[in-house]
Amino acid sequence: MDETPEIVTKVTGWLADAGEVAMGWLASPAAWSQFALLAAAFIVARIVTLRVNPVLSRLIAPPEGRTGPIATARSFVLRFLPLLLPLFAYGLTAVGEEVTRSLFGSGEVIAFGKRVFLFLAVRAFVRDILTDPFLRLLGRYVLIPVAALYTLGLLDDITTRLEETVIALGNIRFSVMALIRGVIAGSLLFWLGSWSNRQSADYIKKQAELRPATRELAVKATEVLIFGAAFLLLMSIMGIDLTAVAVLGGALGVGIGLGLQQIAANFVSGIILLVEGQTTVGDYVELDGGEKGTIVKMTARSCILETFDGKWIVVPNEHFITSRVVNYSDQGSANRYEAAFSVSYDTDINRVPGIIEAAVAALPFVLKKPDGPDVELRGFGESGIDFAVEYWVNGIDDGKNKYGSQVLFAIWNALKAEGIEIPYPHRVVELRDGSTPVKARVKKAGA
Repeated sequence: MDETPEIVTKVTGWLADAGEVAMGWLASPAAWSQFALLAAAFIVARIVTLRVNPVLSRLIAPPEGRTGPIATARSFVLRFLPLLLPLFAYGLTAVGEEVTRSLFGSGEVIAFGKRVFLFLAVRAFVRDILTDPFLRLLGRYVLIPVAALYTLGLLDDITTRLEETVIALGNIRFSVMALIRGVIAGSLLFWLGSWSNRQSADYIKKQAELRPATRELAVKATEVLIFGAAFLLLMSIMGIDLTAVAVLGGALGVGIGLGLQQIAANFVSGIILLVEGQTTVGDYVELDGGEKGTIVKMTARSCILETFDGKWIVVPNEHFITSRVVNYSDQGSANRYEAAFSVSYDTDINRVPGIIEAAVAALPFVLKKPDGPDVELRGFGESGIDFAVEYWVNGIDDGKNKYGSQVLFAIWNALKAEGIEIPYPHRVVELRDGSTPVKARVKKAGA
């Protein structure tokens, strides 16, 4: 016949003990007096809570429409009012326990009731106060079960059993309780690290006096510090010797030397980019490999470029250090462009600069500083006299900013308004009928 599993025997023993304790309480007059004290403590706590809750709500609640740190803190404290009833009942029960033990020498019933009120406080805390989905999940499946075991008096036995169960992985040995403690502590620490990282990142990014590159570097440094401290604290909580971390660091160094050098190079290159600040978020850049776009994000490994047609290009940070990079928009600086055009040889070319410069300067996006529009004579072509107008604008002539097209329209309209002809190619054709050549001059558009 198969033996009964140990866990079944253990649970059966716990149930039998609980039954004996319950029967003893039901048969004891002292237990009934403690039940009466518990009921009285709950009724008094209920009456006091009903009277105090409205008063505290009016005192703590911030004025309507008020914002700021103080108003946020008052709203946060207001969320804890549901704990008032179970905690007040717990306090009254604790006083009753001391009185009962001093008079009758026993107080198991009222001590159990005190633990019940504490369980109710934990349940209210998880149900009414925790709003973060992860914390509420952790409270529902970890905090409430632990409080229930404590209420039933089983927590110490289960904890001892888990401490005695040891898991061995090579030379590393740890108990099941240490593993559970590590999982719970790790979840809390890394949630807290993520929350702290978000708060610190938001605060740093609001510091307008810092350069964007400096802000990004501060955000990355803060992130490394927060999660590094969380990892070391977790190792300490789990009871793992930090010398094992040193061994892990040595192995990681060997791995970097053998196969992760590109990742390490990109990480170091990212730090150099953030420190130097020559390229930062918002700059329009072009690399030797042909990649070009606006930097929308800088990570520890790469920069993300967004092209004008909406595509994202992930460029490793190392490329910004080892190759030539053209930065067209260093923090919003002006850029110079030019538009070429020609006029016929019949034109008085001394009039052209004034006409075109005035027409281009009238465009709203053309800057007067560092220099206004400037028309230059570039040469004498086959079909006409070649000019070019140079102008300065803020931004890049692509995507949503089509500066070149508008400038060419302005040139065309200005020349037409002044009656100046824009030439097209001319060709001379010779027709031979045997002995006498016949020359004909043909105008042909489009070469």
